[in-house]
Amino acid sequence: MFDMFYRGTVRRLTRYAFGLTGDQSESQDLVQEAYARAWQHWRRVSAYDDAEAWLRLVVSRLAKDRWRRLLVRRTAAVSAPPMPSVAGPSEETVLLVAAMRQLPFDQRQALVLFHLLDRSLADIAAETRTNVNTVKARLTRGRASLAAVLGTSTATNAGGAHVNGA
Repeated sequence: MFDMFYRGTVRRLTRYAFGLTGDQSESQDLVQEAYARAWQHWRRVSAYDDAEAWLRLVVSRLAKDRWRRLLVRRTAAVSAPPMPSVAGPSEETVLLVAAMRQLPFDQRQALVLFHLLDRSLADIAAETRTNVNTVKARLTRGRASLAAVLGTSTATNAGGAHVNGA
């Protein structure tokens, strides 16, 4: 029963939603939400004299709610003080992040915990549920892999120092 109702009304309801919003993607979202609500309350909705009118009412209310939320956001954005400009990451940081993504997760995790969060070997072992020797091995392998990916030896030259100042 719901399937037949859906097939018989979806095109009209989508046109209606598009007419309200002027945006195809948004109208499809509204229609999808309206049918989801109709499905949840199908016993009650199917008993209405004009179930399609109920769907249009739902779409109308959803569209109004979206416009209100957009208006509130726009008003808040206009009245908010300007955000300070933030410089993007340096080229070195971008290269380092790309290189880190190539490492196995365990090595990447150990490097980040040790070098960026200054965690001790014992803390890292406890957090990763391994032993200190495993953490040391992951750090050593991670530094070597990172140096190979970056094509430099700077990842291992400082022992516990940050790579390229990162």
